[in-house]
Amino acid sequence: MQIAEKTRREFIKELAISAALVSASSLIPGILFARDQATPTLENIDWKKTPCRFCGVGCGLLVGLQAGKAVAVKGDPNSSVNKGLCCVKGYHSILALYGEDRLTKAQIRKNGKMVEVPISEALDLVALKIKETIKEHGKNAVSIYGSGQWTIPDGYCASKLFKGAIGTNNVEANARLCMASAVTGFLTTFGIDEPMGCYEDIEHSDVFILWGNNMAEMHPVLFSRMLDHRQKNPHVKIIDFATRKTRTSYASDHSIYFVPQTDLAVANAICHEIIAQNRVNQSFVDANCAFKQGKTNIGYGLEDDFKFKDELSDIDFKKYSEYLKDYSAQKVAAYSGVSISDIKLLANYYGDPSKKVTSFWCMGPNQHTRGTWINNLIYNIHLLTGKIATPGNNPFSLTGQPSACGTVREVGTLTHKLPHGVVTNQEDRELAEKIWKLPPGSIDSKPTHHTVSMFRALDRGEIKFMWIQVTNPMVTMPNLKRYRNGALKDGRFIVVSDVYPTPTTEVADVVLPSAMWIEREGFYGNSERRTQHFEKLLDPPGEAMSDTWQLIEIAKRLGYEHLFPWSEKEHIEKIWAEYRLFHDNPKHAMAPYDELKKNPGLQWPFVNGKETKRRFASKSDPACDQSREFDFYGKPDHKAWVIFRPYEPPAESPDKDFPFWLNTGRVIEHWHTGSMTRRIPILHQAMPNSYAEINPEDALELGVKNNDWIKLSSRRGEIRIRASVNGRGIPSKGQVFVPFFDESLLINELTLDAYCPISNQPDYKKCAIKVERV
Repeated sequence: MQIAEKTRREFIKELAISAALVSASSLIPGILFARDQATPTLENIDWKKTPCRFCGVGCGLLVGLQAGKAVAVKGDPNSSVNKGLCCVKGYHSILALYGEDRLTKAQIRKNGKMVEVPISEALDLVALKIKETIKEHGKNAVSIYGSGQWTIPDGYCASKLFKGAIGTNNVEANARLCMASAVTGFLTTFGIDEPMGCYEDIEHSDVFILWGNNMAEMHPVLFSRMLDHRQKNPHVKIIDFATRKTRTSYASDHSIYFVPQTDLAVANAICHEIIAQNRVNQSFVDANCAFKQGKTNIGYGLEDDFKFKDELSDIDFKKYSEYLKDYSAQKVAAYSGVSISDIKLLANYYGDPSKKVTSFWCMGPNQHTRGTWINNLIYNIHLLTGKIATPGNNPFSLTGQPSACGTVREVGTLTHKLPHGVVTNQEDRELAEKIWKLPPGSIDSKPTHHTVSMFRALDRGEIKFMWIQVTNPMVTMPNLKRYRNGALKDGRFIVVSDVYPTPTTEVADVVLPSAMWIEREGFYGNSERRTQHFEKLLDPPGEAMSDTWQLIEIAKRLGYEHLFPWSEKEHIEKIWAEYRLFHDNPKHAMAPYDELKKNPGLQWPFVNGKETKRRFASKSDPACDQSREFDFYGKPDHKAWVIFRPYEPPAESPDKDFPFWLNTGRVIEHWHTGSMTRRIPILHQAMPNSYAEINPEDALELGVKNNDWIKLSSRRGEIRIRASVNGRGIPSKGQVFVPFFDESLLINELTLDAYCPISNQPDYKKCAIKVERV
């Protein structure tokens, strides 16, 4: 299926991509040429496939090469993900290679100033500091903080070096900030991680319910597939369930706005209605579901010494139904802002056996002090109705980085994880030690610090050395002032690997210049379990080096060359072969290197030469017990768990001193902190600065007009920023939305570092602020 050209045109118009974007580029339909190149002829371009690196969807690109440079981009028509379509970031992605301030040489801080040095000297210093720190303070005084932008080999080598060779579990990644709740939600409900469905479910669904998910801007290619599907099938409905009006709202058939945090209550109300209307798929539930309840009043992680361990206990369907009596449509409507009729509408869509329903969510439910809970609750809805693991019936948590799934979730670059399991499991440790050729007992059995805890430990001085690769925490950490000040304290040594100067390189003692994605070989793993190989297409500038090879060079300097015995030419293929040993089973088998090189991506489990599109259904999943229609084999009883989770309030709510909610997020033009996309002139021109969206009624009461300067303040900090009134997005009354891409307007100085006690993922969507006209 090729996405209809009419839909493409309508979607681009719908997203209001400005004339500046088009006039700043030289375009042939479906192809973008880099403006600073002489426009080449199509005959002279050498087209090479690669995945896009600007979100977690995993779109396939064809990059045009000429005279040793990337000169053009088009969507790969052979990619099943995007079918030849790209979003505005994908079409302009190659321009991120050529920013004027690209880091090409290593830097070391000498006498308070950064000085360029040969990269070998910088690597020598990094290795020396690791050795000195371990000798003086112990192995748990060193750490590495990576990213969902790490390639699979990057993350694999980081885990092998730090967890295996050094023996510390101080390994974390920024995906803790964006999808950890998706992981714990999946693990608690299904006992095994990662989405069961695939993007193809879009073309089979009758109803899409978007849980706090502005897909039009955050996942525009998938959203365009939804629009295309609806255009061809007018009965299809898109329901926007959100806290603010966005471009997704305008394109949806119906928008439902809720008070922040009450998505928990609404999800329970939907389940209550499904039961009350006798819409439970009883045969599915009896065969495939068990009922559980967990701890309540579980806290928010605000204390440095906070610890929590959830415990699930058995209940039955009757007890579960009794708990839901507190969540009738009438009761929940009174405090959620969602009408009784809208709660019933959602329940009817989910409960109607003739409709196939896909739920999509991303940061809204995941960046949530009860992020694990709301993931569980969405799964509860699909399990009660049996709308799961079949074409068009799919609860799907999307990711925002190209390898948050492949590198963080699959490789296991979080403190508690290993490539196939967890550090607390002896069998998992023993397998890793065997594959990594380590002495028994090399891997520590205790997790150390999740991301917020790691930066708190850096602030307190328990962690002395931190290596930051492919991420920008001095923009992204919540309650940012504390963690920036902590990184600057005496006795800390910070190494940063990146492609451009950022607020994070400003706190560094060593900066290592990194190669970008098509300047090195690697793999990504996208949201639908699709592993994507990409070749080295260009030479990196100056002494820029891949993050994988930086890690290997440090390993050699630390005396671990025998654990990383690969040549630079063959290391990626050898790493992949070793990594596959961790997943040598039908539940998670990975495709061979040669197969991945030939294809634009293959989904795991890859068994007997075939991809697995949907898990847990015996028709499509070779790991299932074929005597069962469904087999939730991640759980000992082979049943998915319907877990009762109540409504609990957020860590901080508006009051008389700070009467507004603050919500943060992204925009379509920029990716995360903008360290790459703001160096793409076209995208920077289209969205040069951040802004604060204010509800028009609130603006009138405050005497604020569009583009006025205002001051936002919380209990942690303040910024001055321009107001957006009746702009791209419109928050509900009493709410303010600010994008976080602008490093000159650090909105995370205001946010709160409260987190979900199960996933340890911070909540960037809810804290209390004051708004004043300047």
